[in-house]
Amino acid sequence: MRCFYLFLCVIKLGMYTLSEENYLKSIYRLAQQTDFKITPTAIAESLGNNPASVVDMLRKLTEKQLIAYDKKSGVRLSAQGLKDAVLIVRRHRLWEVFLLEKLGYHWDEIHDIAEELEHISDATLADRLDKFLDFPEYDPHGDPIPKANGKVPKPYSVTLTNLKAGDTCRVAAVRDTSSSFLQYLQKLDIGIGTRIQLVEKISFDNSLVISISGKENTTVSQKFGENILID
Repeated sequence: MRCFYLFLCVIKLGMYTLSEENYLKSIYRLAQQTDFKITPTAIAESLGNNPASVVDMLRKLTEKQLIAYDKKSGVRLSAQGLKDAVLIVRRHRLWEVFLLEKLGYHWDEIHDIAEELEHISDATLADRLDKFLDFPEYDPHGDPIPKANGKVPKPYSVTLTNLKAGDTCRVAAVRDTSSSFLQYLQKLDIGIGTRIQLVEKISFDNSLVISISGKENTTVSQKFGENILID
């Protein structure tokens, strides 16, 4: 797999380089997560790059008419940039479903592999994969999978912290897809579809006392609650 990744890094995939596609996807995700303007600093933090290299890439993407950028309004995807970003995200999330459901990977393993596979830009691969998987609407982390026509199922936005004491919910998605967080959820026996009751909110530090699937109470942090999306 590493040799395959290195191969991808030195070729152009479709019309764009691997790095350009990663930037488009990052800008798209940031736009979905916030109503505030998207800055080069936010993109740098998202990708783990230094701000100087981000500014250089934004210039290249502007020249290709994939984004619009100025300091006042921040970074915005153009119509073409949005179309391309949605396709990249579509491929990524379909690959995650495939890896989990068909190859038996765990949900904490699939993200990094899908990061590599998403750059395969065969014109019909995503549609064939979608059909093979019976047209899933959400990936294993609960993120919506864009359709072939570009439409995106409604994303989940309400977090565990929005509940009142006594309320019960179903885990619908997770914001943090890092291996460490997903492994922590597995340890607590929490996955997509798990029922959780908010027993108490602790005012001192905003931590949460929860009951998982009717079992004994567990205390989790506010940060934990902010990364659990519910319906």
